[in-house]
Amino acid sequence: MQLQQGLILAILVAMVTLFLWGRWRHDMVALGALLACVLLGLVPAAGAFSGFGHPAVITVACVLVLSRALQASGAVDLVVEKFMPSNAGPLLTIAALTGIGALLSGFMNNVGALALLMPVALQIAARQELAPGQVLMPLAFGSILGGMTTMVGTPPNLIVSGFRAEATGTSFAMFDFTPVGAAVAAAGVVLVILLGRLLVPVRERGGVEEFETGAYITEARVKEDSKAAGQRLAEIEAALEEHGAQVLSLVRNEVRVNAPQGNRVVKADDILVIEADPDGLGSALSSLGLKLEEDKPRPTGEPITPEQAAAAEQDGDGDDEPRDEDSVLVEVAVLPDSALVDHSASRLRLRTRYGISLLAVSRRGRRSLARLRTMSFKAGDVLLLHGPEDVIVEFANETGCVPLAGRSLRLPDRRKMLLSTGILVLAVGGAALGLLPAAISFAAGVLATMALRTLPLRQVYESIDWPVIVLLGALIPVAAAMETTGAADLVARGLLDGVAQGNAVIALVVMLVVSMTLSDLMNNAATAAIMCPIAIGASAQLGVNADPFLMAVAVGASCAFLTPIGHQNNTLILGPGGFRFGDYWRLGLPLEILVVLVAVPMLLWVWPL
Repeated sequence: MQLQQGLILAILVAMVTLFLWGRWRHDMVALGALLACVLLGLVPAAGAFSGFGHPAVITVACVLVLSRALQASGAVDLVVEKFMPSNAGPLLTIAALTGIGALLSGFMNNVGALALLMPVALQIAARQELAPGQVLMPLAFGSILGGMTTMVGTPPNLIVSGFRAEATGTSFAMFDFTPVGAAVAAAGVVLVILLGRLLVPVRERGGVEEFETGAYITEARVKEDSKAAGQRLAEIEAALEEHGAQVLSLVRNEVRVNAPQGNRVVKADDILVIEADPDGLGSALSSLGLKLEEDKPRPTGEPITPEQAAAAEQDGDGDDEPRDEDSVLVEVAVLPDSALVDHSASRLRLRTRYGISLLAVSRRGRRSLARLRTMSFKAGDVLLLHGPEDVIVEFANETGCVPLAGRSLRLPDRRKMLLSTGILVLAVGGAALGLLPAAISFAAGVLATMALRTLPLRQVYESIDWPVIVLLGALIPVAAAMETTGAADLVARGLLDGVAQGNAVIALVVMLVVSMTLSDLMNNAATAAIMCPIAIGASAQLGVNADPFLMAVAVGASCAFLTPIGHQNNTLILGPGGFRFGDYWRLGLPLEILVVLVAVPMLLWVWPL
């Protein structure tokens, strides 16, 4: 062993140890490893940060932005609404939810797919009288499995494709991962559906839950093109009931009718006063094409006369007012000594004085017969406000309110649904058909997203998981140093001689199992970056095709089912599912065994040695 090989292997061991220790974040450890390599002369200083311009890193960042746009537009909510069975039993319902999660994860970030479907999963668990974890774990595992079916489904696939491009001059195509990935995902999804209820421990929710605000009371206007226009109120109530919402009253020509009869026909421009759970409000509105009545704040700083201000507060929103794309949704709690107590939105002139719209009020255990804009606020109310974030925070400070966490409410916007879906399809198509390199195609998609404002501009950079970007950008030069120093070949030779005994099939199994084991203990992107040079070195030692070995790394790095730290999806369900560290292996171990049994024959068939 040469000195440089010993140094890079020592850095690698230290890095994996720090990953497992967990005291420092993954991006800090990776950056420390990169700087150590530079200081020891293993990576030239001029190329230390070349990894941040790597196509895989750019593609990961762009995919995260496009995923957020798809999420914010409500397009995924529409998919769930169309394909989720409403009156099925637990098995079929969990199967449909897990299948949707796996399908979405193939074309958007799998963490984002899980985050979108988690509220639906919790509603299903309550409706089917199941423990939350019995629905959440199959969904989390299904979304992980679905990510391996395309190049953009999960970061390891992008990293593997980048290493293949450096080794052979050609990267994997968009759907080169699909034959093996789809077979593994299908088998895995069937297993978690059938065995999930038997192997997932029944736990109560753990930790402090998200601030519970009770039900919102809000007003939604019936537009001319709304599904609700022309329907009987009983039909609308039946549709809203599926989303945990109900109609309290109807406003027509400024006259409020409380407890209206079910045979009353709803007309365009009617206003429905709706009570809905916070998580179900967006989907309830989307199902009928309703529009929040107060969802158009007047731009701040626009001079208006007192007469205009008074008329604006009386008339409500004008349809010609532009919506501020950079506005946010924030909940604020009214404190007992708040200046808002016994005042209404109309009296305070929220829109004209502050540029803020009141969208909904949550008042636990009590209902008000007043219109939303004339409802007097009480201590303990939670207000859902829409407007510039800094303005809302300043307003809360001035009036004695407490800003809570921003509410991730996805309001129906058909235009943005179509645009964000179309942009993603074109970006995927451009990369899949070879018209453009993947990084270029998805970067063009991000530019279109920004130009068409399908995602507020301030959220473009917020949607990028920067620790992951730093992790990848730092590890790519470190992985390159493993190749240039010959350390990757040294490790590969040790595995081949000590375990595989020179047998290519056994070596393939070793690559898969080692990748899977590392991914259970540390970040999957880091696992892929570490294992790719070893896989390439192993294939060279054996004199066989490197593609099946790289694909084995991609599958193994994506399959982390034994611990809550191996994948972000596992971590996300830890609290809501009430899980403990040792709860994952009960379903995860049979699933990982199945992955090996399905993946190895498929790898040998699709990517011959």
